[in-house]
Amino acid sequence: MNVDLSEAKWFKSRRSGGTKECVEVAFLGGGRVGVRDSKNPTGPALVFTAAEWDTFTGSTSGGRSDRS
Repeated sequence: MNVDLSEAKWFKSRRSGGTKECVEVAFLGGGRVGVRDSKNPTGPALVFTAAEWDTFTGSTSGGRSDRS
């Protein structure tokens, strides 16, 4: 999927602590969500559908992605 990210407004979590080792997120048109590495803002980005993003954030906030 090719998505134009030139107008994306990227942001980091308030919990990132201000370090450069974070991911940035942008809410895109069509309900899509972009994710990129803050250390490489001109590099590649992942793009998720709204349903994929909801599944991801739901599993991480519920602790289901913890590696035990």
